Amino acid sequence: MDDKKPMLEATGNEETRDFIRDMVQADLARGQVESLVTRFPPEPNGYLHLGHAKSICLNFGLATEYGGRCHLRFDDTNPVKEEQEYIDAIKRDVRWLGFDWGEHLYHASDYFQTLYDWAEHLIRAGLAYVDDTPPDEMRAMRGTLTEPGRASPDRDRSVETNLGLFRDMRAGKFPNGACVLRAKIDLASGNMNLRDPVLYRILHATHPRTGTEWCIYPTYDFAHGQSDALEHVTHSLCTLEFADHRPLYDWFLDHLPVPARPRQTEFARLNIGYTVLSKRHLTDLVRRGIVSGWDDPRMPTLAGLRRRGVPPEAIRDFVRRIGMSKANSVVDIAMLDHSIRDHLNRAAQRRMAVLRPLKLVIENFPEGHVEELEAVNHPGDPGAGTRTLRFRREVFVERDDFMENPSNKFFRLAVGREVRLRYAYLVTCREVIKDADGNVVELRCTYDPASRGGDAPDGRKVKATLHWVSARDALPAEVRLYSTLFNRPDPGAGGDLDADLNPASLEVLSGALVEPSLTEAAAGQAVQFERLGYFCADLASRPNSLVFNRTIELRDTWAKVQVQG
Repeated sequence: MDDKKPMLEATGNEETRDFIRDMVQADLARGQVESLVTRFPPEPNGYLHLGHAKSICLNFGLATEYGGRCHLRFDDTNPVKEEQEYIDAIKRDVRWLGFDWGEHLYHASDYFQTLYDWAEHLIRAGLAYVDDTPPDEMRAMRGTLTEPGRASPDRDRSVETNLGLFRDMRAGKFPNGACVLRAKIDLASGNMNLRDPVLYRILHATHPRTGTEWCIYPTYDFAHGQSDALEHVTHSLCTLEFADHRPLYDWFLDHLPVPARPRQTEFARLNIGYTVLSKRHLTDLVRRGIVSGWDDPRMPTLAGLRRRGVPPEAIRDFVRRIGMSKANSVVDIAMLDHSIRDHLNRAAQRRMAVLRPLKLVIENFPEGHVEELEAVNHPGDPGAGTRTLRFRREVFVERDDFMENPSNKFFRLAVGREVRLRYAYLVTCREVIKDADGNVVELRCTYDPASRGGDAPDGRKVKATLHWVSARDALPAEVRLYSTLFNRPDPGAGGDLDADLNPASLEVLSGALVEPSLTEAAAGQAVQFERLGYFCADLASRPNSLVFNRTIELRDTWAKVQVQG
């Protein structure tokens, strides 16, 4: 990958229009900005999720569409929660999604000295002061939405006193929480963010990049806009919860010697049904072991989606489809599913696997005889080629494809019923074998030797086509069936997030059987198990120990069209 160029196909559709693109195009047309510069500024305190994907596609996509550039900047201003693992994961996920920042990788910590100098600039201008009011009292003194805030006794300290105290904070002379640096703005403002917000707090902690060089750290509000300005970002695109912070963003730009003036614009964050996109909640699920980790395939993280076999093209297409708006709403999870299926239907090769095997013995097929059958890898792509399947006297079919007492709409296997085995022959069930407990363990069948390929020469029709695997050649596999982590469309709305966890979000099938060619499947490579859905080899899968994750179920397939019930 070229580290100096952003990757193409940013959104999958360069004709997409929305209010942000209209704004950017207008700014460029009238010369308000010469070249578009955006940024994606994650905090490295967790893994990226689908909500971040929307921002990534927007910021990197705009840069690609309009010939600008997009920066990746880590908001590493809280060493208590930040780890190198998260930094590495974020880089990996952005690249996997299809984008690259080239030489424009930055960190808020790159600007710690400049931010400190600008904090002293505000103190000298009488616009910032050191406050040692206890945190609980400070919160109470900020007032409410209907009542103004009250001034701290420290608000009128002299410039000299504030400079001395701030330098003592920098020198590590105070413990955590002893005092903070606050901006002096407007305690009566209707916007709570302007009621003397905190600019610096004391944190005696080791930073992933700066070590113990600093023991005071800027808040997000103080670091963010100034980092944008230092990088000459033209458009700072944020989600709607930052709209109330924009007056503070602009206040800092007005009162500091910044080299550029970015423009903040807000768009609606992504909310998806049956999904939690709160990093705090996701972190809690990981730490409590509710999921196996950040890359658990049930997680809405990019790492989890990748492990589940979701292609990055599908996520980019999903973001393009939902578009950008100024109003928060909840997106139906079916829209994401549609994008995933749409891509996998075109890209995934077909294979056969039996998840819950039931043995089928073809009594009139010669003992020891084996036939090699040609199977297409993708019915819509002749260039995908074919593969060879071995057909023998004993095969396995899905247990659900047999019913001892079939209903009127069940057209699959039953005694006296003829069905088609995909690519093979027409077979008729003659007898059911049960164990001592009355469980069906085997079906005795006959086949029509003239129906090789699955069609009878006399033109008779059957109503069901089944997938199968050879009993002798199939390989054992563990198959993990994933569904939504929550069983409520708005998880946690009732006040208890855990109560909405889906106890059936993971089912592990240890007795599945798959065709031998699946030993070649690379981790994350999606295939369609015919009639069953899209699956991918798990990271833990090995040729001698196959493990597959279900990416998504099928919606409409050749099997569901031909097989009713």
